[in-house]
Amino acid sequence: MLKRYQLKNYDFKLILLLVMICAIGVLAVGSADESLQQRQLAGVALGMTIMVVISLIDYSQLLRFYWIYYVLSVGLLGAVLIWGEEVNGATRWINIPHLFQFQPSEITKILLILFYAQFIIKHRERLNTFRILSLCVLLMLPAVVLLYMEPNLSTTILYCVLFCVLMFVGGLSYKIIGAVLAVAVPSLAVLLYLVMQPGQTLIRGYQLTRILAWLNPEQYADTEAYQQLNSVMAIGSGQLWGKGLNNNVIASVKNGNFIPEPETDFIFAVIGEELGFVGSCAVIILLFLIALECISIARQAKDLSGTIIASGMAAIIGFQSFMNIAVTTMLMPNTGIPLPFVSYGLTSLVSLFIGMGFVLNVRLQRKKIY
Repeated sequence: MLKRYQLKNYDFKLILLLVMICAIGVLAVGSADESLQQRQLAGVALGMTIMVVISLIDYSQLLRFYWIYYVLSVGLLGAVLIWGEEVNGATRWINIPHLFQFQPSEITKILLILFYAQFIIKHRERLNTFRILSLCVLLMLPAVVLLYMEPNLSTTILYCVLFCVLMFVGGLSYKIIGAVLAVAVPSLAVLLYLVMQPGQTLIRGYQLTRILAWLNPEQYADTEAYQQLNSVMAIGSGQLWGKGLNNNVIASVKNGNFIPEPETDFIFAVIGEELGFVGSCAVIILLFLIALECISIARQAKDLSGTIIASGMAAIIGFQSFMNIAVTTMLMPNTGIPLPFVSYGLTSLVSLFIGMGFVLNVRLQRKKIY
């Protein structure tokens, strides 16, 4: 599995981008809750160590165990519903007493990318046949259904987007894509209409309330729209340069505890308030550059599996960043999804580093350019 690689092929630019975004994350988490800063720093150190180790292992060899990754991913999501710990009405965590707790949905994102990277290349010649396409969808359904049952609608949507990206990169025919879009777009419009009807059972009550709070924030200002309205206020109050990290300003949304647990899903509000427009732009640019670097690596991959792995990681980082920032700026309903490499959460952090380890190995084995 270990091969000799040339140091010049190691993507130090990507490493630098990851160090920079994680540094901002550690500082922001420490400002939001000082007691968590050391744990976030430890998570970064652990994640980077694992990333470097994985980056030196031939991903082609690791992909041979792709069915194990699939069974493990579905098994972990199923275990959440059986042994998971309920927090705020949702069961998303597995708690190992006296050791640690983790969120399987973060790990399974990476496992499913690895599975499809090998599955698609095994069937690439027949990918556009009804049998293989149906099989790809059926294999994805257990993960999507189990996530929806937690309930975790935001990550369910992310998984669906990830699946579409993997299939597109894998070589899905444009004719099939056009046909699917022709059916999916009006179906989504009908679904949205049905969801807004009284007595509907398609989504949970609190999920509908979040949509209504997004559409009519003034009506829900003291309840469901409370966090998002305060988040927008915090970001706006930061102006150009922000109020500074760890500030003691009384008129601070963070210091006034107007956003519960800002170190997780609403960490961008802390950045906007304390680092201002400049700091917010820096975070967005760094995340964009990381996703762009993954796409660049995907284009230079030695095979389709490498392209799928790098593209999948680009999709996770890009779409998840968009969803998180859109929620904190009230461009979409509250979904509860972390900001990659920035939000507090060791499962998310380490899982992303594992994925980036595979991306780095894809880069090490890129096609030779003459």
